[in-house]
Amino acid sequence: MLSKSTHRPTRAIISAIGGYVPEGRRTNEDLERITDTNNEWIIKRTGIKERRILSDGLATSDMAVQAIRNLAITYQKDISKIDALIVATSTPDMPMPTTANIICHKLGIQNVWAFDVNAACSGFLYTLDLGASLIETGRYKNVVVIGADKISAFVNINDRATNILFGDGAGAVWLEPSTENGILDALLLSNGIGQPYLNIEGGGSLHPIGQAFGNDDKQYLKQDGKIVFKHAVQSMSDACLKVVERNQLSISQVDWVIPHQANQRIIDAVGRQINIEEHKTLSNIAYYGNTIAATIPLCMWENKDKFKKNDLIMLTAFGAGFSWGASLLHWAI
Repeated sequence: MLSKSTHRPTRAIISAIGGYVPEGRRTNEDLERITDTNNEWIIKRTGIKERRILSDGLATSDMAVQAIRNLAITYQKDISKIDALIVATSTPDMPMPTTANIICHKLGIQNVWAFDVNAACSGFLYTLDLGASLIETGRYKNVVVIGADKISAFVNINDRATNILFGDGAGAVWLEPSTENGILDALLLSNGIGQPYLNIEGGGSLHPIGQAFGNDDKQYLKQDGKIVFKHAVQSMSDACLKVVERNQLSISQVDWVIPHQANQRIIDAVGRQINIEEHKTLSNIAYYGNTIAATIPLCMWENKDKFKKNDLIMLTAFGAGFSWGASLLHWAI
């Protein structure tokens, strides 16, 4: 709940937003020709019609750069003023240096505090709260938070359990200080029990590249859909309701809910569980699929013209780990 004193604390507001999706498309009809599946079944189970796929030779940083440039052009932002840049990604360009470092080089900006955060599909919420905290300290004035993933690089095209779900994309927001209502609260959680049910085993210190990229499939994303579905619905719903309650609000006061775009059935189930009006829950999964850390900023970006200043927006996500949470903010653009 906001302080009732005359002194209004410094808050972080989203002052600009940008997005990028690749031109390449992988449709349900394309997948029908590869694996034993069909368009009707995919839509019924996931709500997805197509996904965007980044070309070979391009990486997560390339999409992030495009999203930031889109933001800068649309809102006339000077990227040379960025003093912190945080990238939420599970698919960095390479193990080191960080993708954030690579983005800074591609944008031609220097002396920026730049780093990556890997919280899987919850990554954007984690980085948004980190960015807001940097603003609130007073030491940073222009913080860019990015959610970007080229998850198609880790999808086994012959695996029907995953090839129908995932696509590539990037979204970015610019945070700056304000005494107006901005990012109000966030509840971010993890429990570590989900590793067996949603993972990419290969490429880390446990299964280095030389071992993982042999004759097994450790380099590919694997998911137990039933277990993930159950935990995702309950975890996101609980987080939303807790954030609303501790800010002494009711769910009816929330103008928009933007869930992580993992599966349309999950999105619908969360809406029912928190008892919010159906038209308030936003989705763009049909044409992008699950873009991991990019889903929430991309959905905000696509729907920005629907928002009015001071609209109360709830963001919620669930990802590998398990990690999950919810954020509450007033739209400030």
